[in-house]
Amino acid sequence: MSETPRSRLRVLLGASFLMATSAIGPGFLTQTVVFTERLGASFAFAILVSVLVDLGAQLNIWRVLVAARAPAQDVANRLLPGLGHFLGVLVALGGLAFNIGNVAGAGLGLEALVGLPIKAGAALSAVLAIGLFLSRDAGRAMDRFAQGMGVVMIVLAVYVAVASHPPVGEAALRAVLPARLDALAIVTIVGGTVGGYITFAGAHRLLDAGIAGPPAVGQATRSAGLGIGVATLMRAVLFLAALGVVSQGLALDPANPPASVFRHAAGQLGYRLFGAVMWAAAITSVVGSAYTSVTFIRTLRPRWEAHTRALIIGFITVSTVVFLLVGRPVTILILVGALNGLILPVGLGAMLIASRRPALLGGYAHPRALAAAGAIVVVVMAALGGYTLVTQIPPLLR
Repeated sequence: MSETPRSRLRVLLGASFLMATSAIGPGFLTQTVVFTERLGASFAFAILVSVLVDLGAQLNIWRVLVAARAPAQDVANRLLPGLGHFLGVLVALGGLAFNIGNVAGAGLGLEALVGLPIKAGAALSAVLAIGLFLSRDAGRAMDRFAQGMGVVMIVLAVYVAVASHPPVGEAALRAVLPARLDALAIVTIVGGTVGGYITFAGAHRLLDAGIAGPPAVGQATRSAGLGIGVATLMRAVLFLAALGVVSQGLALDPANPPASVFRHAAGQLGYRLFGAVMWAAAITSVVGSAYTSVTFIRTLRPRWEAHTRALIIGFITVSTVVFLLVGRPVTILILVGALNGLILPVGLGAMLIASRRPALLGGYAHPRALAAAGAIVVVVMAALGGYTLVTQIPPLLR
């Protein structure tokens, strides 16, 4: 079938929302609320920093991969044989571990929304995600699903934010003049926005759809910008909702901070809305994690390329079975979370080196200023990732 402008736009929007909804998972909701309770309006500064880091990472990666007409692991292997395989294994392990949490989040969401038991809700959600990839045109189905769920999350969160009456003026001021700083808050939300597979999700979707080569770099840039904007909008709206509740002196339930924000702001209806937002966030992250992780591992063996759909379904199935049998393995999640901090500096670092090799990019000339911004992100995230490894892995090995 020949490509039409409408189908191309659908893919570009789908890639944007795939990246954004992959970032907006259960952890995203919880982290935003917890740090808003801790820092108040000053958390706006951490959000602003995360946006700048996000731009420095995503724009470099999307442009380089699209220009190179190849996924991240292939580009990395061309620079140093074996580096791409190492990156692929890191992404797959991180994606699998966190997908267990995504499946759990989907179960929690349905419990709040319709009262379904958590494990039953998790299994039902996994079946829905698998059905998405069993459809005749899985790519189109995934694009539309990501867009639809992204819009649902934002609309519901906006309603709750308005209902909570947040001090918007103070939040705007503290975005540039914070009264309090918290390095952990910045590290956590940056990792949740650009860590692991998330940074590569949209670019790999464009490549799968055939949107590649130097002429497509401009479109990839706009698609990446939209994805970053969607994730940032959701973070800002959720922050304002939590800030409105916290500024009224209302206490949040430590067992489920996001749910208490929605309940305080809009009563029992708010709690149901929380269930809808949590489920949408979790199920889209299940889809995004499975799809992107498989785009990395399917190149490890030549015959796997022909079985991408089966690998994705297997990925979702394994995540769900582990959750149903053993729950959320906290120790594994912490360990892989520490290793996850290495994915961005390794992946982005490789892309920046590739950006200085025009022969790999079909003659595309990558902007030096953008590469310099990416290099700063690599250094900062490598330092933070190393710190996380040093502080979290030794206690697990004792």
